[in-house]
Amino acid sequence: MEKEHVKCLIAGGGPAGYTAAIYASRSGLAPVLYEGMQPGGQLTTTTEVENYPGFENGIDGRALVDTMKAQAVRLGADIRTGTVSGADLSSRPFRLTVDGEKEIVAETLVIATGANAKYLGLPSEEKFKGMGVSACATCDGFFYRKKTVAVVGGGDTACEEATYLASICSKVYMIVRRDVLRASSAMQDRVRNTPNIEILWNCSTQEVLGDASGVTGVRLLRKDGEVFEIGVDGFFLAIGHHPNSELFSKWVNVNPDGYILTDGVSSRTNVEGVFAAGDVQDPYYRQAITAAASGCRAALDAEKFLISQNLI
Repeated sequence: MEKEHVKCLIAGGGPAGYTAAIYASRSGLAPVLYEGMQPGGQLTTTTEVENYPGFENGIDGRALVDTMKAQAVRLGADIRTGTVSGADLSSRPFRLTVDGEKEIVAETLVIATGANAKYLGLPSEEKFKGMGVSACATCDGFFYRKKTVAVVGGGDTACEEATYLASICSKVYMIVRRDVLRASSAMQDRVRNTPNIEILWNCSTQEVLGDASGVTGVRLLRKDGEVFEIGVDGFFLAIGHHPNSELFSKWVNVNPDGYILTDGVSSRTNVEGVFAAGDVQDPYYRQAITAAASGCRAALDAEKFLISQNLI
């Protein structure tokens, strides 16, 4: 198997990974970044991004990450197509396998493999992604000001997203599979005290409805067998995220949901020389700007570690 030695390996291409590559390049670490299964991360499934600083009129999600990537390449990052498919973090330098074909021996590792939003798995849901179907109310809610939207889920995240959307939308339906909410009492009270939120109990989504312009409604199935439709302009999933940490969780500590645990405000994991950035370690904010900020921290932490080991 082909083998290569690097000072800094970055696993994952997205705001966190590309920003880590930018900072690591400027620090002279000659980083190598493998983009993984979804180059650019979740932003590639978003159309217009209006809340990333520096773009007065907004920017297409794909264009934003492409710009980050180009900046990293200009500064000297070696960005490659491929996925880290194996890892041995039991000792340093770390040994990682790419696509089962190449071994990378790395003095430091930045894990920026992201997290995937959970979807229902409906073909119509996939069809209207970016055209009314979203898994981030904070990212996309602005486009539905004074419109009607639906939120799927009954936990804290769903309640938070519903109350946020209710502040800008005329009407918010919550689609809940059971006859109770799983959210905390405080979040349930917030939902019940928000007049423009209507909870549809014991309902599951059969199909997202729409046309060439985007989402127009949802077909629902009630537990008693009733099938009915509601008209909505936006359909928001709030049923959780899945962090892509399985490959590394044998060595790095994770919380019960699989998010990598880091030391305080740093990006340091429990394994010296291994750092985590972006949505793979952030179950709370999940924004492009916070992912970029954590990528910055990871690169700076990696640089300090390499200095402490007399490797640069």
